[in-house]
Order: sequence, then C-alpha cells, then structure tokens
Amino acid sequence: MDTREPAAATAAAAASPAATMPLADYLCFAIYSANLAFGKAYKPILDELGLTYTQYITIVALSEQDGQTVSGLGDKLFLESNTLTPILKKLEAMGYLTRQRAAADERQVIVRLTEQGQNLRRQAAEGKNLFQACGLSAEEFPAMQKSVVTLRDNLLKSLPPK
Repeated sequence: MDTREPAAATAAAAASPAATMPLADYLCFAIYSANLAFGKAYKPILDELGLTYTQYITIVALSEQDGQTVSGLGDKLFLESNTLTPILKKLEAMGYLTRQRAAADERQVIVRLTEQGQNLRRQAAEGKNLFQACGLSAEEFPAMQKSVVTLRDNLLKSLPPK
C-alpha cells in the first residue's frame, strides 16, 4: 500500500516509465500489431486455399504429428477445446481431416489428416510464404522466432496456476 499523500503517489505514477511511454514503445503493442500485420499478409495466401489462419495452423500441426487427440492438438495450438472443436468440424466437413473416438478411451477424440488434407498441406508449402515479407535475413528469422517463443513461454510461466 502506498502511504504517500495522493499528490505524491500521482506524481510517482506519472514519473514511472509506463505512465509516460508512448503506445508505439510498448512491447505488447508491437506484438499485437505484428500479429495483425501477419493476419493481413496471410489473408491472400489463405484465401487461395479457402482457409482461415486457425484452420491453416491446425492443418500444419496435424501434418507434423497425425493422430493427435483434440486436447493435445489444443495444447499445441494454445486453443481451448470449445474453440477448437468447431474448427475441426468445419475442416472435417471440407474433407481435410477425420475425427474418431479412441478405442482405448472413448472420451478421447483422435484427429487425422485425410489424403485431401495432406495434399492441401503440400500445396500450402509449395505456395507463397511470408519469409521475404518479414524482411529478416536467414539468420535473423530463426532468432526472432526463438525470441518470440521465449517471450510467450515466460509470460505463460508468470500466470497463476489454474
């Protein structure tokens, strides 16, 4: 608890860096706005494929490891099952994946890419990508990706346990 007079506490807050820092200098805003820019840059690529970004990363995650549970896939994509399930249903209706209850535990649903889904992933990999649009060198690109992952992981570690 701040025991200073209200005017002194207000002055201290105003002097803190966050109180005077312009929005453009906030790391969280830089990440947020970069995410929006990625979305805009990916849109024409994904429109060609007939996918949303979330559908696309679901296909990519399944192409890395097929036969995942919905919960495992959700963990990998940082999505709750109530968000992921409608995406999976839509991709299944499009013919890109199958969902099937696990024989060993019927509470688990196993998700697999169909041949059509595997072909879509290959088509996406052969098409345009955003490597050049990022304007990073071949050395900077993986370093940036690793830094962002470290930032994300540190933020998640800082959260109180569920």
